[in-house]
Amino acid sequence: MNEFVFFIEGEITRPLTIDPTVWIFDERKVDLESYFDQLDTMDDELTTYQKTISAQWDKERLEGSEPPNPNHNGNKIRYNKQRIINGSFGMPLKPFLQNSQPLESASSLIIETETGESHSCTLEEGFKLIVGFSKDGKPLKENGPVHLYYGDGSNAEEPITHVKRLIIKA
Repeated sequence: MNEFVFFIEGEITRPLTIDPTVWIFDERKVDLESYFDQLDTMDDELTTYQKTISAQWDKERLEGSEPPNPNHNGNKIRYNKQRIINGSFGMPLKPFLQNSQPLESASSLIIETETGESHSCTLEEGFKLIVGFSKDGKPLKENGPVHLYYGDGSNAEEPITHVKRLIIKA
């Protein structure tokens, strides 16, 4: 593989060249070790937020508040560094597809790989894809630059590999 980037092109306003090596510090990344397992148990984000705030409010009302203690749960910086060094991560594709500004006529997404394979899905399904960019703390140099996982995790054990180009079409 010559380049460690992939492209989004086709019926869009902004063609994108994406370097996934910079995503390791992006807050939007997801942990591929647990992401698909959590899909079945995830609550609606608003409901989760409301439950958390409500529980915190009740606790502070009954017990009083306590100033934050950065060392309360151990050294978080060391924990996060270990997680980055050893983790397997992905990134939701949706913000990147949206940033490419698909034309109104666009309705499908073609995935081209270095091996000559081609996969297709609706653009709506494309918005749910997860782009795997690291495995066990290392970039996907052997069969990357990225892997694509369906949003429902149905191909979690066998993602689309060797991805080089995403083409948005009508």
